[in-house]
Amino acid sequence: QVQLVESGGGLVQTGGSLRLSCTTSGSIFSINAMRWFRQAPGKQRELVATITDGGSTNYADSVKGRFTISRDNAKTTVYLRMNSLKPDDTAVYYCNINSQYGGNWYNTWGQGTQVTVSS
Repeated sequence: QVQLVESGGGLVQTGGSLRLSCTTSGSIFSINAMRWFRQAPGKQRELVATITDGGSTNYADSVKGRFTISRDNAKTTVYLRMNSLKPDDTAVYYCNINSQYGGNWYNTWGQGTQVTVSS
């Protein structure tokens, strides 16, 4: 079983910054992708950023140039640095990973962390 624990959310003013963290634990042999999603009230969950096993990154157009996804060398923690935050960035942010163990692939979600950007 895989567990993801997110932290780093909070209340920030427009233009401010936050860094989210997501730490993995449990039965993991390898991870091929780590992602951050977000879901605002009344909206569908959307993909914000992805980092692959090879280190390639991709971002939603709405956050390009403002958000940066990264991970530690052990690939056990993924981060999302968020700069120049806007009220539209207000959402619950979720960590998501694809991991392999025992020959099977698993997709796991964290519990979410609230980010609120005040105007």
